[in-house]
Amino acid sequence: MNPINEVHVSEPGLVVVDVAAADDETALAFQQQLADRWATATAEHTTRDAGEPGVRLRCYLDLRQPTGPATALADAVPEVSAAASR
Repeated sequence: MNPINEVHVSEPGLVVVDVAAADDETALAFQQQLADRWATATAEHTTRDAGEPGVRLRCYLDLRQPTGPATALADAVPEVSAAASR
């Protein structure tokens, strides 16, 4: 996978998720579970690395923008003041 771009994790609550799964269906189902709960930039397809088992997928989440039922992970992201983030 490509390196993570700094802008994708520039603020608390922004997350890059790299998924490794046995097959496309599993990886895409997992991504859908994330998208059902938080604002998510989803991948259209998985990738395969030559000589490696399974598939890979990367998606980007914004835990600050829940779209579905609240979860413990969403509740765990603390509010950060501007002063604290300097």
